[in-house]
Amino acid sequence: MSVTELAARFRDPTTARALVEAIRARSTRLTRLMEFCGGHTHAILRFGIPTLLPPTVSLRSGPGCPVCVTSAADLDRAIALAQVEDVILTTFGDMIRVPGSRASLAQAKAEGADVRVVYSPLDALRVARENPQRPVIFLGVGFETTAPTVASAVLAAEAEGLGNFTVFSTHKLTPPATRAILAAGEVALDGIIGPGHVSAVIGADAWRFLPDEYAIPVAISGFEPLDMLQAVLALVEMVEENRADVTNTYARSVRLDGNPAAQQAMGKVFEVADAEWRGFGVVPASGLQIREEYARFDAARAFPVEVAPAKEPPGCRCGEVLRGMLLPPECALFAKACTPQSPVGPCMVSAEGACAAYYQYGERRGR
Repeated sequence: MSVTELAARFRDPTTARALVEAIRARSTRLTRLMEFCGGHTHAILRFGIPTLLPPTVSLRSGPGCPVCVTSAADLDRAIALAQVEDVILTTFGDMIRVPGSRASLAQAKAEGADVRVVYSPLDALRVARENPQRPVIFLGVGFETTAPTVASAVLAAEAEGLGNFTVFSTHKLTPPATRAILAAGEVALDGIIGPGHVSAVIGADAWRFLPDEYAIPVAISGFEPLDMLQAVLALVEMVEENRADVTNTYARSVRLDGNPAAQQAMGKVFEVADAEWRGFGVVPASGLQIREEYARFDAARAFPVEVAPAKEPPGCRCGEVLRGMLLPPECALFAKACTPQSPVGPCMVSAEGACAAYYQYGERRGR
C-alpha cells in the first residue's frame, strides 16, 4: 500500500461522518478534553475537527510543543554556549528564532556565533567529525520521541572516540507535565488525548496513572482525521459511562510497553532530573540529564556558562496557552503584534506551537 493510499484510508469521508454522528449521538454532557501533543493541535485545526464536534465537546491544547516549553533560561544558556570561542552549536531549525530573554539564536548567529541547523543528532555528529579541532554542541530539545535518538548519538560518539561532541540536554518527559496541569487545578479536564509518537516510545501503559490516580480517561491517538475522531469518541464514551481507562486508538504504532530498545538507549545515557518548563516553572522529575558515566558528552559540564536571570517577552501569554488556560486568540498580541513573520513568543515560532496552528488555519476566534 502506497503512502497516498494509506493516508486516504485514514481520511475516508464516509467513515468520518459515521464517527461524527456517533460522537454527536453519544455526547450528552460537557466533555472537556486536552490534546497534549502539538502535532495533534495542528491536525485538529488543519482538518477542521472542532467544527464537526457537538457543543458538548470542548478541546484545549496542552504543553506538547517541546520548543515552546523550553524555558527562557535554558535558551539563554544555549545562546551563551553558542558564543563560547570556537564552539559550533547545532540545533533543529525551530529553535533558531525562539526568543530568549534578550536575544535569539538567530541574532547570536548574525553577531558571529557559529550556529548551524541540523535535521538529526547524526548530522551533528557529522559536523563534529568534519571539525575535529572545534567543540561541537548539539542542543537537545524534545520529549521521549527525540531523546532516544540523542542518546544513540552519544553512544555512537563514545564508540568512535569522538572527543569534540557534547549535548546540551533540555529534554523533557510528558507524563510529569500532565500531572503538573492536574495538580495546579487551573483548568478542568474530563479526558486526555494521549500523544501518539511519545506513546510509541513509552507505551500505552505509561498513561495508566491518569485513570488510576485522577479518574481521568485517556485515548491515545494518531494524527489523521479518523484517528482524532476515534480518540474523541472513545473519550466521550468513557465520560458518558463514568469510566476511566486507557484506550489505545493508535494500535498500529503504539504497544502497551512501547519501544524497549528506545527506552534502553534513553535510560543508558540519561537519568531523570527536575526541569524548568516555560509556563510551569520547575517540574519535579520531568527532565533528562546526562548520566555521570557520560559526563564528557555533557555540554553543561564542559562549558559552565553563567547567564543573567531569565525574563519572558513582555505581553506574551504563551505560558497560559501551554497550561491550557488560554486559547491563542484570547492573547492580546495574537495576530497583531505577534505573527509567524514577527513572533513575540515561542508558541508562534514553532511548527508545533498552538498559536502558529491557530494562525495558520484561521482559527482567530478560538474553538
